[in-house]
Amino acid sequence: MPTVDYVSLDAHAVRAGIDLVTRATADDLTKPTPCRSWTLYGLLAHMATQHYGFAAASRGDEDEAGWKVRDLGDDPVKAYVESAEHVLTAFAEDGVADRTFPLVEFGTSFPGAQAISFHFIDYVVHSWDVARTLGLPVDFTPEVLDAAKAVAELVPAGDFRLTPGSPFGPAVPWSGTDPLDRIVAHLGRNPEWPN
Repeated sequence: MPTVDYVSLDAHAVRAGIDLVTRATADDLTKPTPCRSWTLYGLLAHMATQHYGFAAASRGDEDEAGWKVRDLGDDPVKAYVESAEHVLTAFAEDGVADRTFPLVEFGTSFPGAQAISFHFIDYVVHSWDVARTLGLPVDFTPEVLDAAKAVAELVPAGDFRLTPGSPFGPAVPWSGTDPLDRIVAHLGRNPEWPN
């Protein structure tokens, strides 16, 4: 069975997010998002924090301070893009998928490829979140969607998704055929949001 190149897949998802975020205006930052009670600013702060946290974990850093929610300063879009470029650079280092990532949010460490798959699925979904917030399309290749579906199906169901801070909510029943809609529904988003 061939090894999945999560580094390349993740880069595709993160770059899709960058493309969307750079279209946001100052007025967009106060808009609600599909992520529970977060505005776009709150979502970008969360995403930037995750980028820096995963980049630190890729270097073996176990410091919890790197996972504290970031202030995006006077130019939130620029700050977000810098965070995304930071994680892209970290994940592009030789051998990153073979390292061990201490993920303090999970309280344990994971093999690099698995940890990057966590980041990857998060940024497929968060790119969708940003696209919906801005009323823009987001397109992924079939390869990205196939890999995202496989990772999404590994996310545990049950009470785990009801706990505060859970990255994904309970699955939303969905009979549509669009692959991305099916992925986000499986991970607790309503593909018809904001309806």
